[in-house]
Amino acid sequence: MSVVYVVQETQNDITSAMDFGTVEILLPPGQVAFSPVPSVRRIQRKLCKYTDEDYLLLIGDPAAIGIACAVAASYNHGRFKMLKWSRKENRYYPVSVDLLEKGELDEFI
Repeated sequence: MSVVYVVQETQNDITSAMDFGTVEILLPPGQVAFSPVPSVRRIQRKLCKYTDEDYLLLIGDPAAIGIACAVAASYNHGRFKMLKWSRKENRYYPVSVDLLEKGELDEFI
């Protein structure tokens, strides 16, 4: 079964994310300290089995979100999926990212 990795514990209602899998919290609330090593280690430990079936729910400290995306991609051949909230639809949508995908250059580069 898929796992939805919530980057940081939140007071927001994320029950609809459970439609995509079992929820697991990566970090407790609060900011990543100026010495982020403990947060990086904890995220690495919790994401060590991240696969194409899993998702990141990008909530919390932007530094923690960046670390989680980098770690998930490093464990999964440059790929990760995230859940994006649609205010209009009141639901999450999956978004896939492949950092190593070969394709045409974007016109804005």
